[in-house]
Amino acid sequence: MAGGGMVSDKGGARAELYEHKITSYFIFACIVAALGGSLFGYDLGVSGGVTSMDHFLKEFFPKVYRRKQEHLKETDYCKYDNQILTLFTSSLYFAALVSTFLASHVTRSKGRRASILCGAVSFFAGAAINAGAQNIAMLIIGRCLLGVGIGFGNQAVPLYLSEMAPAKIRGAVNQLFQLTTCLGIFIANFINNATEKHPWGWRLSLGLATVPATLMFVGGLFLPETPNSLVEQGRLEEGRKVLERVRGTKNIEAEFQDLVEASEAAKAIKHPFRNLLERRNRPQLIIGALGIPAFQQLTGMNSVLFYAPVIFQSLGFGSGASLWSSTITSGTLVLATFISMAFVDKFGRRAFFLEAGVEMIIAMICVAVTLALKFGQGVELPKGIGIFLVVMICIFVLAYGRSWGPLGWLVPSELFPLETRSAGQSIVVCVNMFFTALVAQCFLVSLCHLRYGIFLVFAGLIVIMSCFIFFLLPETKQVPIEEIHLLWQKHWLWKSYCVPEAHSEETGMKPVQVV
Repeated sequence: MAGGGMVSDKGGARAELYEHKITSYFIFACIVAALGGSLFGYDLGVSGGVTSMDHFLKEFFPKVYRRKQEHLKETDYCKYDNQILTLFTSSLYFAALVSTFLASHVTRSKGRRASILCGAVSFFAGAAINAGAQNIAMLIIGRCLLGVGIGFGNQAVPLYLSEMAPAKIRGAVNQLFQLTTCLGIFIANFINNATEKHPWGWRLSLGLATVPATLMFVGGLFLPETPNSLVEQGRLEEGRKVLERVRGTKNIEAEFQDLVEASEAAKAIKHPFRNLLERRNRPQLIIGALGIPAFQQLTGMNSVLFYAPVIFQSLGFGSGASLWSSTITSGTLVLATFISMAFVDKFGRRAFFLEAGVEMIIAMICVAVTLALKFGQGVELPKGIGIFLVVMICIFVLAYGRSWGPLGWLVPSELFPLETRSAGQSIVVCVNMFFTALVAQCFLVSLCHLRYGIFLVFAGLIVIMSCFIFFLLPETKQVPIEEIHLLWQKHWLWKSYCVPEAHSEETGMKPVQVV
């Protein structure tokens, strides 16, 4: 089959013996950990709104402000084309890219909880510096500290949620990260709407990022470590007790035994990043570490989120109307996440990727064609055309929000075995942040020069990534996380990579061949 192999929803040999109940202890742990997404989301929402605020532009980017007011002789596409302005946004993602490698070491050696706490502290410091910024240098320093916080949080939180969740609801639980990201964006847009008219409004918008960081830090002090991480650190009894509490039952022996076996394999790996390059880990490397996180950003969605107020202003909406339009799109993103949480463990990851991909392609083509016919001559768009564009962008957001948005974090966190999980997640975050920064830095200049063509570029990329999913990704719904490796043995392409090599460079032992 073109889409690759599948296994039983019950997974492998011991999966049918797993038991669980939904306990208050489990719910508390997942909600607190998921707050890490609100850091990412709040920044996504706030940064785009702040960069369209007149008082912010007058203080730090007067040339952009004057261009915005005067229009000059350029088309409306070029109104915000300024590399220093986009550096304000993208500097955060370059910092997150670098910090994720340190986060990997902390996550593996000290645990997922330690990385979550480190991320909260750094994000708080960055928000405080940005709120009090007196020059562009302070803004960039603050953004870099925010980036370190996001690098740690995005590295640890998806792993934490996937490891804490029972297999049958892992998709919904992991998407709490995406939900809090979307809620952060939504709340940030309301805050921007309330503060945009005040001279100090941009400072309040940036400074309120300290609130989710504080909640994450205080809640993190009471978080349990994941059983997987505790077992990996050799704290077996503690890991058993936590597993019993989060599963709400004493009958955890089958799952615990899988954790112990995965941990023994993990301890034999001295260089997890090098191990990722081994042939047997090629599926996880190509799909989870490189393909999905890169494609998630190349959908163009984060460009829409970063610059929604800027885009809508450029399309002829007034300043207030543009911020409200971006609030509508972020509300659509929240709705989409609830849809995904409700159905992703029923219909599966592949179905959501592929069905939503078709909608996203159609929406991007509609936006491009409309702009090609009706926009770019220095005049405001007719009201009806403006409403149509908002509707098309909302359709695009609704499709992304139930597919590439949440699944771009869920699927990679499922694919890696324990021995390379923290290293793999670091590559995921690194690739994700690299392409986020690249798209953020290039989007406004591309909008200026390619004009409506930039949306056709995104549509073409979505066609490519949909083919990537169709041919290369097996279905992972309801498969226990420590048994995901069995999927590769059934896949039309990846099964040839599952034959163990003659010996392992890490252990010097000859592994057992998979039949």
